[in-house]
Amino acid sequence: MKDNLIFKDERTKVVENASYRWAYLVLSFGLLIDVAYRGLLHNEASWDLLALVMLAGLVATLYQGAQKILTRRWSFWAAGTALLAAVVALVMVFVK
Repeated sequence: MKDNLIFKDERTKVVENASYRWAYLVLSFGLLIDVAYRGLLHNEASWDLLALVMLAGLVATLYQGAQKILTRRWSFWAAGTALLAAVVALVMVFVK
């Protein structure tokens, strides 16, 4: 019988990280849906919830940047997404 048991190996850490990813996605998109629901159906401003989603994304991005894993392709897609979001926001302002 072994005296030193291994409780976590590489597979365990991979599964844990995947579960954290899924939990983050569910939480983030759940908050976004809640913000949209409150805004569209109840005319409530939910900036605090939207700020939580944005802050979580910023933390993940800053951590990845500090670890130097962000690529030029990622930067291109991030800039394109920000531009598209700005255009959609501008259109929403003028439509209302």
